[in-house]
Amino acid sequence: MGVMPVNKLLITMSLPMIISMLVQALYNVVDSIFVSYISENALTAVSLAFPAQNLMISFASGTAVGVNALLSKSLGEKNFDRANKTAENGLFLMLVEYLIFLIFGLFGVNLFYNVQTDVTEIADFGYSYLSICSIFSFGIFGQIMTERLMQSTGRTIYTMFTQGAGAIINIILDPILIFGLIGFPKMGIAGAAWATVIGQIFAFILALILNAKYNKDIKMSLRKFRPDGKIIGRIFTVGVPSILMMAIGSVMNFLFNKILISFTETAAAVFGVYFKLQSFIFMPIFGLNNGIIPIIAYNYGAQKRKRMMKAVKLGLIYAISFMALGLVVMQLFPEQLLSIFNASAEMVRIGVPALRTISYCFVFAGFCIVIGSTFQALGKGTLSMFVSISRQLLVLVPAAYFLSLTGVLDNVWWAFPIAEIMSVIVSTICFIYLYKKIISKIPE
Repeated sequence: MGVMPVNKLLITMSLPMIISMLVQALYNVVDSIFVSYISENALTAVSLAFPAQNLMISFASGTAVGVNALLSKSLGEKNFDRANKTAENGLFLMLVEYLIFLIFGLFGVNLFYNVQTDVTEIADFGYSYLSICSIFSFGIFGQIMTERLMQSTGRTIYTMFTQGAGAIINIILDPILIFGLIGFPKMGIAGAAWATVIGQIFAFILALILNAKYNKDIKMSLRKFRPDGKIIGRIFTVGVPSILMMAIGSVMNFLFNKILISFTETAAAVFGVYFKLQSFIFMPIFGLNNGIIPIIAYNYGAQKRKRMMKAVKLGLIYAISFMALGLVVMQLFPEQLLSIFNASAEMVRIGVPALRTISYCFVFAGFCIVIGSTFQALGKGTLSMFVSISRQLLVLVPAAYFLSLTGVLDNVWWAFPIAEIMSVIVSTICFIYLYKKIISKIPE
């Protein structure tokens, strides 16, 4: 972390995460592909579940970002006792957050769907799917945290195994459980949910085993564990802004679906398909992001400015280049991408201009993701939160609403490029401020 050439280190740290996240993106897409063959209403139900599922991931990933940053910084400072306590308290926080979504899965899913749609079939499909995903969400919470513990110590290769294994299980089980193959009962949309949670639980168990066997930099003693308020506070100093930043995405998605459904339910299905497709573009950048954070955090703790800035520059080059490739694909092949999801003629008519318009924001988004990871690694997650709130709630949703007043659905999609341009401006201003205040004062 402190001596390997930065480009080699970044690739070593990020490539396994990028591969595993691409596999994860694949099984998210496969879920929707199989569900689309049940009916368009089933696909819409899965699309409307996204805000709740994203909220789970927001809590898990945001807390893990806080653990990751503090643990990596502690290792950089050779404070191994604090590193161990950080890992223990991270697992404790995962358990608490899971209990929140267990309660939602038992009592809140019906209300969640009834607020979004009055189509009974969509709500019924949604309850079958989301209640299972919520009640058994301990798999995704445990998986994310145990994978981040390995990532924090530079053992990202093992996260490729855990995410890959979970994804492969999901992909195999999807058609079997949805359509009732090789002797299994036909479960429909509930089968997609069971395939998802079984894959997550398996990945969690595998990550626990790999941590115990190979992650020797962290020594946890859960029998003697007691929650440490100071450690939890430091985790949440970085983690809460990250949670809020990602949770805002759930709020945005929920409100955006409400705007789209005022036109037609098919528009909401298109929006859901877009999020599945864009995961192939964004997931590798998030994998890169997960590789950058511990590198910057470690070298910040070790007071090595040159290595920190080189990681930021390389991250920007890789992210912007990959997002440009995603833009080209979305512009050239929107109809072919939609056809993967058994798209009706109406979905194609709505979806082609939607994919082309939204994808204009990709290159800007790549810049903002890397800059945001820098804020988090330096313990300034509030800046990332500020940028995210500004983008999604102060610009994106209001812009979509006002554009919807034109009565033309195609206009609504322009809210994404408008919001992302604003995000670039605000991110740049915040980075300049952070550079002058903190980075420039670190010795070469």
